[in-house]
Amino acid sequence: MANPRLAAALIAAFATLAGGAGPAVAAEDGGWPCIQRRTGALSAAVIWPHPLPAAEAAALPAGAADLAAALALRRISPEAAEARLATYLANHPGTGAEAIGAIFLAALTRIDRDRNRVLDGIGRYARSQAGLAARIDAGHAALKAAETAEPLDFDRIDAIGTQLDWDERIYHDRERALGYVCETPVLLEKRAFQVAQMLLRQLPQ
Repeated sequence: MANPRLAAALIAAFATLAGGAGPAVAAEDGGWPCIQRRTGALSAAVIWPHPLPAAEAAALPAGAADLAAALALRRISPEAAEARLATYLANHPGTGAEAIGAIFLAALTRIDRDRNRVLDGIGRYARSQAGLAARIDAGHAALKAAETAEPLDFDRIDAIGTQLDWDERIYHDRERALGYVCETPVLLEKRAFQVAQMLLRQLPQ
């Protein structure tokens, strides 16, 4: 199993690196590294079976915006999210279907933003791993050449071997963490469905 701290650090690094040419590179070179198929943006219409306000008309008051942000956070358990939702609705008894739909849309927007950052970072990760693999191959070739040269330069052999060992360790550590990282977009999708379900249960009958 991958080191959870390493995997978490990689996810954070992916989010930091996301943007620019990340997704385009992954698409152009076929370098998507995950078993899970890469899919497009989350569709509100697929998850929410009722009409939703237009995004520009879905502005929320501070309390509802804070609720949407909390519902979107995976580190807040579904049970805790349900409790926050119940508290909000108890304090705002006039909340209707349109307002609940707007809360869902705000939460989904946050979840999809986070998901896109991870997807973009994974694309950059694939390019980085390909570059590191090429450097490792070049390092093996350089080491072989140094070991057969006359006269032998032991300092050079040692330097190449040390760098090669370091590069291979980084490469394999990243590969071990990959399965955990690739699950993150799937977990974010599941969170979006969980949020939809808990909000749908609160719609006026």
